[in-house]
Amino acid sequence: MPDSSASTGRILIVSLEGEAPALTALLREAGHTVHPAQGVEAALIAVATRAPDLVLLDTTAQEAAGIELLAALAQDRGHTQLPVLVLGGGEEIPRQRLRAFGAGAADFLALPFDEEELLARLRVHLHQKQARERLERALRQRQELFNLIAHDIKNPLTSVLFAREMLALPDCKPERIPRYLQIIEESTREALGYVRDYLESQSPDGRNHGAAETGTSLGDTLRWLAARYELQLEARGLRLCTDIPEQDVCLAIDGQLLRHVGENLIGNALKYARSGGEVALGGLPGRPDHWQLVVQDRGPGVPAAFQPLLFKPFQRVDGHDAPDGLSNGLGLALTRQIVVGAGGRLWYEDRAGGGARFIVELPTVACSNADGVDKRNLE
Repeated sequence: MPDSSASTGRILIVSLEGEAPALTALLREAGHTVHPAQGVEAALIAVATRAPDLVLLDTTAQEAAGIELLAALAQDRGHTQLPVLVLGGGEEIPRQRLRAFGAGAADFLALPFDEEELLARLRVHLHQKQARERLERALRQRQELFNLIAHDIKNPLTSVLFAREMLALPDCKPERIPRYLQIIEESTREALGYVRDYLESQSPDGRNHGAAETGTSLGDTLRWLAARYELQLEARGLRLCTDIPEQDVCLAIDGQLLRHVGENLIGNALKYARSGGEVALGGLPGRPDHWQLVVQDRGPGVPAAFQPLLFKPFQRVDGHDAPDGLSNGLGLALTRQIVVGAGGRLWYEDRAGGGARFIVELPTVACSNADGVDKRNLE
């Protein structure tokens, strides 16, 4: 009797000549999901459409066709890790085994085979595939987390570097020294806060950085962004124009996340806006029960051909990379991810008269106990 505790999976049985009803019945009785395919072409289509966990290939009738299938799977980058167990028979088993392994087979079993041995070998290969997939997921998640932390701390560290460079200038204005020192302290604490928050998010009781229950003041966020970046824009030959709503508007998003969204968009303008131009930062009413945070500049804008790729990871406009070499094409992708996670939208428009215009639209909430910004940092 088959071992009912065996790991199960999606198995593609490839018979190059005729069906294999007995083999199909055996595997289904063991709990596997089985899909049959006849011939090389049908097998390749089934691999592409059914995403099997393992291929069981019977080469007893047509060994050459089996080797052709193994070679095709080995050349397909998407299926190089797909285990193939080959069934062979005849008078030249050792040669068949060597040819199968040489073409990329994970295992070989000669006919007639023992049913328990076949199921045991399948179980081993399924366990190994599942372990590889878990490891790959863990590595992807680790890389994604690293990308998030690296990008998030880039903005505050850039502000620290800017303030330090201003302080080192021989003609640094004495009245600005306290403000530069304040930027260094605030930005350093902000960078450490990002690291702490991401570490906390990895723990079982990590807090969710989604939409805030209390809401975040749009006006306070705009004032914070203006205070943080006005001097940096000025140093680049840009002037900042801020339009803060007269009414108290609160958005359904965590305060730190909204500031991070604004920083990414202003940082984008810092990279591409032309010296002597302006960067406009403001709040506007959007759809019913929604308000917008808008950042626009007079830079070159985004070429029409590139706009469909604008919010995809690791995409950069050719010829417009940041001069500091720190742009990796993640900023806008992460920014949209944050906004969408809070129930909002982020999109790009060409600015009338030339330049770029980015609009963040988020739902509003009541402003009681709003998660605003420490107003001491706005003075």
